[in-house]
Amino acid sequence: MNGRGIVVMCGAMFIFAAQDGLSRYLAEEYNVFMVVMIRYWFFMAFVLAISRLRHGSVGAVARTRRPTFQLMRGMLLGAEILVTVVSFTLLGLVEAHAIFAIYPLIVTGLSGPVLGERVGRRRRVAVGAGAIGMLIILQPGIAAFSPYALVPVLGALLFALYNLSNRYATRFDSAATSFFWTGLGGFVLMTAIGPFFWEPMTGADWVVMAILCVTGATGHFLLIKAYELAEASAVQPFAYFQLVFAAAIGVTIWEEALPWTTVLGAAVIVAAGVFTAVRERAVSGESACGV
Repeated sequence: MNGRGIVVMCGAMFIFAAQDGLSRYLAEEYNVFMVVMIRYWFFMAFVLAISRLRHGSVGAVARTRRPTFQLMRGMLLGAEILVTVVSFTLLGLVEAHAIFAIYPLIVTGLSGPVLGERVGRRRRVAVGAGAIGMLIILQPGIAAFSPYALVPVLGALLFALYNLSNRYATRFDSAATSFFWTGLGGFVLMTAIGPFFWEPMTGADWVVMAILCVTGATGHFLLIKAYELAEASAVQPFAYFQLVFAAAIGVTIWEEALPWTTVLGAAVIVAAGVFTAVRERAVSGESACGV
C-alpha cells in the first residue's frame, strides 16, 4: 500500500504547486487578503462536506475539549498561508519554496522544547545542516541579500508551529476534529479581515479563482488519502516534490532564474529533511520493538 500512497502524495504535491502558481498570479493582480479569504470560504465548505459525508454529523466532528486552542491553531495556518503567498509575489516560486522547505527541520528542532520529545544527536546535526542550506540561499551579509527573503522564513516558522500544534492536538482530539477546526480557524481569521480589502475581479480571473479553490480542495483530499494508504513516515519525504514542481512552474511560466546557490541550498535542506524523516521512521521502529 505504501507505493500507492507515495503516488497519491506526489499527485497532491503537484496540485499544491499548481495552486501556488495560481495564488501568485492572483495575489499580484488583487489584494492578498481577499484572495486568501475566498480560498478559505471554499475550503470551509469543503471541510463541512467532508465532515458530513465521512462522519454523518458536523456537530460530532466539531466537538472538542479545547476549542480555543483548536481555533488558534486554525488561525495560525491562515496566517502562514497569507505570509507564504506574499513571499511568492516578492521572491517568486523558486526561491520562496527553496527557503520554505526548511520547515520540517524547524519542527524537529522545536519538538524537544515545545512538546518534550527526544531529539537525538543525528537529527540535531540534520537540523544544523538544513540551517546551513538556508544560509546558502539567503546569503546574509552579501550585497545580493534581500530582506524579502525573510518572509518565507517567517512562513516556514509559522507552518512549523502549526505542525507542532497538530501533534499536540492528537493528545486530546481526533484527526477529523482537528481538520474541521483547521478550516474554521482560517475561515474566521480571513473573514474578519478580508472584506475590508475587497476589489472587483474580472470574469476571467473569477475562473482562475474557481480553479484555485477546486485545486485546494482536491490537493487536501489527496493528502488525506495518501496518509490513509501509507505510513506517514513513508510518504513524508515525497512532500519535497512540491519544491521541484513549484520550481518547474516558476522557471517555465514566470521565467524565474535558478541560481546555483538556490539549487545547492535547497539540495542541502531536502537531503537533511529526508534524512530526518527516515531517521524518525527508524526510531519509531526501534521503539515499537522495545529497543
